[in-house]
Order: sequence, then C-alpha cells, then structure tokens
Amino acid sequence: MDEPTRRVLQLFIEMGADSLDLHTLFEAGGNDPTSRERVLNIVARLVDSGDLEPRGGDFYLITDKGRRAVR
Repeated sequence: MDEPTRRVLQLFIEMGADSLDLHTLFEAGGNDPTSRERVLNIVARLVDSGDLEPRGGDFYLITDKGRRAVR
C-alpha cells in the first residue's frame, strides 16, 4: 500500500471515527487541487477494494478490511 493511501485510512484511526466526510479526508492529502484529486482517486480505489464504504452525503465508513490494512 502506498503512503498516501495509508494516510487516508490512518486518518480514521487517528480520529477514532468509523465514518468521515470527504472534506476531512482531504486533510490527508493537502488543500491544493492536485492533492484533492489524488485523495478522490484514492477514496474511489478504497471503495472498489472494500476498504471503505460510501454512506452518502460525501461520508465514508472504514470497513474491517480497511482497519486491518493499516495495522
């Protein structure tokens, strides 16, 4: 797993949250447009792989698989 992907998943652990919104996840990558686009791509891949679950309204839930991936 690359470092940016790990940072996105680690943010859930650090914040002690099962669910985070996309704006919070942007903090894992930075505020410039390129970084935000990278975070969007990472989140899409994590949803496709089952590490995150979309919850509507730009919220994402970390799954058990996602938690295991950052241990």
